[in-house]
Amino acid sequence: MDLVPTLGARLLIQLWRQLQVSRRRLPSPLASGSPCRKFEFNPKLGIDNPVLSLAEDRGPSDVWLCPERPRFCLLSKEEGGSFGFHLQQELGGARHVVCRVEPGTSAQRQGLREGDRILGVNRHAVEQEALEAVARLIRASGPRVLLAVVAGPALDTARAQQGDGALLCPTLGPGVRPRLCHIVRDEGGFGFSVTHEHQGSFWLVLSPGGAAERAGVPPGARLLEVNGVGVETLTHSQLSRRLWQSGEQVTLLVAAPEVEEQCRQRGMPLAAPLAEGWALPTRPRCLHLEKGPQGFGFLLREEKGLGGHLGQFLWEVDPGLPADKAGMQAGDRLVAVAGESVEGLGHEETVSRIRAQGSRVALTVVDPKADRFFRMVRLSPLLFLESAEAPASPQSTRSASGAETEDPPGADTALPRAPRGSRQCCLYPGPGGGYGFRLSYVASGPRLSISQVTPGGSAARAGLQQGDEILEVNGRPVDGEDDVDRLHQLAEAEPPLCLKLGARSPRGWSGL
Repeated sequence: MDLVPTLGARLLIQLWRQLQVSRRRLPSPLASGSPCRKFEFNPKLGIDNPVLSLAEDRGPSDVWLCPERPRFCLLSKEEGGSFGFHLQQELGGARHVVCRVEPGTSAQRQGLREGDRILGVNRHAVEQEALEAVARLIRASGPRVLLAVVAGPALDTARAQQGDGALLCPTLGPGVRPRLCHIVRDEGGFGFSVTHEHQGSFWLVLSPGGAAERAGVPPGARLLEVNGVGVETLTHSQLSRRLWQSGEQVTLLVAAPEVEEQCRQRGMPLAAPLAEGWALPTRPRCLHLEKGPQGFGFLLREEKGLGGHLGQFLWEVDPGLPADKAGMQAGDRLVAVAGESVEGLGHEETVSRIRAQGSRVALTVVDPKADRFFRMVRLSPLLFLESAEAPASPQSTRSASGAETEDPPGADTALPRAPRGSRQCCLYPGPGGGYGFRLSYVASGPRLSISQVTPGGSAARAGLQQGDEILEVNGRPVDGEDDVDRLHQLAEAEPPLCLKLGARSPRGWSGL
C-alpha cells in the first residue's frame, strides 16, 4: 500500500529541511569573533528563533565573549592554610603573574591559572603596584580574597588597544559597594521582612525607622550572607530559621539595587571582601607607640586563642608607659605590624618585624570581642581599618612615646630602622635546624641574593622571597664571593640570623 503524505506532513518535512540548511550555514560564534545571542523562549509567541544554539548561557564577563575583560576569582582558605597559588613579578615589567597553582586548592577550583595576571585585589587596582605590596594586600585579606585576573595574551591585546597607562581593572567607588551591617533587635524586631523569587534569591523590605534601616541597610537590598554564611543555597524556611537562631543581633551582607547593577555591568561578583562596614559592633585599633626609656611597656606572647588557633597576644601592659597611653589592653591580639598582616607568623618572626620598626612602631590589634566578630563573618579586620595602610602620622590615631617583648634566649635588642628601600629580617632556625633558604652569587649586579625559599620554613614565614638581595648579615655588609661561605658558617652560630635585604629583583615571587 502506498503512503501519501498529507499536506501537514509535507510542510513539516520542508520546514525540517530548511532548518538543517540554516544550521549548516550558520557561522560559529567563536570563529566569527562575535558573541552568540542568548536563546529565549516565549511561551505565548512560540519559538521565534529557527536556529537552535547549543552554547551555554554566559554572563558579560566570560572570557570567550570578551577575553581582555578581567574575570574574578573569589578564593577562600582554612585557618593556617593558603589560597594555593604563587605569584611572581614579570621580568622587565610591573605585571604580577601567577606562576604556580596548587592542585586541589581554592585557587584551582575557582579557575585561577598559571600565566594569569593579577589586576585587582578586593577593591584595590594593583596594576601599578610593586609585587610586595600586592602580596601584602592578599595576606591582609584574611580567609577570603577577591582577585581580578586576565590571561596573559589577552592583557597584551588590551594594552595594545588602550595603552599601557590605562587601568583595566573595574572598581567600585566609596558608597557603591556591598555593606556589612550589624543589626541589634529592638522592640520592633530586626526591622525587615524577606521576599524571595526562588531558592537563594532574597530581598529585604525595611520597616521605616526600624533597626535594619538604622544599621545602614539600604532600601530594596539583596541579601547575600547571614553571619558570614552565604544564602545562595538556602530555602526561605532555612533562612528564617537562621535569622531566628541569631538571637538579639545579626550581621548581614547586603547590596543595594544600584550596587547590584554596577557589579552586573562590570562583571563583578557581589563578594564580601568588597564590603564596607556599617554599624559594626567593633573594629580593629591601630596603636602608634614611640619607645621610651623603659621600653614600650608590654609583653608579647604566643598562645592559643579562639578555636585553639595560635596567635600573638599582648599582656602585662604597664600603667603609664607608651603601650598603655596608646590604648593597648591586656588580651589584645596582634594582627598587623606597620600595616602588614602577621597572621600565621610564629613568635620569633613577629618579634623581628616589631624590632625592624626601630623606636617607633604601629601595631594593629583586636580585642577578644572584635576577634570573635571578624572570625564569625570570615573577614580580616584589616579590611575595615579607616585606610588600607597604617596611618603615617601618629596624630591620626592614639599614640604614645615606646615594646618589650618576651624574647627567646639570646635575642638582641630592637633593631635600628632599615634605610628606605631596604628591610630587616631576623631568622630563627626551624625544627630541623635550618633557616629554609638558598643563596646565589653573581659577579655583576646584585652580588648575593636569595635563590630559593622553602615553603613554610623560617625564611618564608619571615617574609624572605626569591630575588631578595642581601646587603648585610648580622650588621656586616656583604660585597664579595667570600660572604657566601661566611653566611653558611653563620648558620651554625647562635641565632638569630639578622639580614638586611635590598629591593627585590623582578624575579621575586611569593606563595599565597
